[in-house]
Parts: sequence; structure tokens; C-alpha cells
Amino acid sequence: MAKTSDASTKEPGRIRQLIDVFKMTAKYDKAGVVMIIAGFVLPIILAVVLCIVTSPNWIMWILYIVLGIVFGLLIAMLLLNWRAEKVAFDQLEGRQGASGAVLSSAMRGTWRTSDEPVAFNPKTQDFVFRAVGKPGIVLVTESTSAATKRLLNDERRKTERLVPTVTVHHVLVGKEAGGVPLTNLKKTLNKLPKQLRREEILAVESRLASLQQHQLPIPKGVDPNKIRPSRSKMR
Repeated sequence: MAKTSDASTKEPGRIRQLIDVFKMTAKYDKAGVVMIIAGFVLPIILAVVLCIVTSPNWIMWILYIVLGIVFGLLIAMLLLNWRAEKVAFDQLEGRQGASGAVLSSAMRGTWRTSDEPVAFNPKTQDFVFRAVGKPGIVLVTESTSAATKRLLNDERRKTERLVPTVTVHHVLVGKEAGGVPLTNLKKTLNKLPKQLRREEILAVESRLASLQQHQLPIPKGVDPNKIRPSRSKMR
């Protein structure tokens, strides 16, 4: 019985996960499926054409075809990752707190993020999220309401008082004037001018963590319905 229970709760394998991601992408993004298939087939066709033109021996035929398949798989995987991420973010578009899910799942490398807001108004359900990276500190909001502006200004003052030499940016996510679409949040943050090195990012994050510890705890459940862009579950 224990073995049966363990088997039922076992994580799906890598191949199964890829199949689930492809099914989810195919459901919402028909054009993306065409791109993925084309990305896989074209290198193979190119390899065959190269073989016909150069007329190599049979060993080179096999080598060219194998290389075409390998490059085709690589391109298809890159396209699948790109289109699946776009579909996942499109599903989150317009949902309150979605920018936190995008920050925690999409910002990689030296970025330090969390899907938990650093400031929260329980009455209006307004959030302020934070990301720390090479551009400095980025505060992300989803509304231009008065409550959100107060939260943002308070958080900016606290942050600038704690790390006065670090640039604090603000990014508004949404369809309001000056806002960026959720799907462009990652690109927007990565385009900001670079200022910090890796070790400086870690130091800034450590100081900001001390600020967070002295603030009132954010109520449980604020994480916006735990909305992580889990591609395998969005079928």
C-alpha cells in the first residue's frame, strides 16, 4: 500500500512534463505550435539539402541528419519554453497580484524576488512587490489608486532611507497610462540601466530583509491565490 501511495504522489517525469507543456501551449497558442514544429523540421530539411548538394559519403549523411535532428530539438525546446511562458503569463493577465508570480518565476540569474508583497493594504487589496537586481531596486505596483500610491511612497521612503546610494525604480503593471503589460514585465526590468554587481545585490537584499523583519507581518493568504504560472496545471 505504501508503495502504491508513493507511486501515485510521484512527480511526473521530464518527458511527461514536456508533453503537458506542449498540450497547454497547443490549446491556447496555435501559432506557437506551428513555430515549434517549423523550428524542429527546418534544420532537418537543411541537413538533407546540404547532403544532396555536397554528395558526401554515407557516414557524413548520417552525421548531417543527426546534427539536424539535434539542432531541431534544441530550437523546438527554446521555442516551446518561450511560447509556453507567454501563454502562462497571458492566463495571469489582469489577476490581482499576478506580477508577484511573474517576478518569482521569470526573473532569473542575479535577480532576487518573491511572490509575497513587501507592502499590502488589507482594505483595498493593493500590493507593492519588490525585485533586487543589477539595475538596483524595483518596486512593482498594479494600480494607480490613491491607496497604492501611498503604499509605494511609504515603501520608497523606507527603502531609500535604508540604502540611500541604490537607485529605486518603479514599474506599473497594467493597461493604465504608463503601465506595461504583464507579459512585458520581465523585458522591462531587464532593460533598466545596470548599477550593481552580484555581491552588491546580495548585500542590498540582506539589508532590505532586515527592514522587512521589523515591519508588521503580511496576513497569511496574501500571496495572490498562490498563482504561480504552473504550465503543467493550466490545461
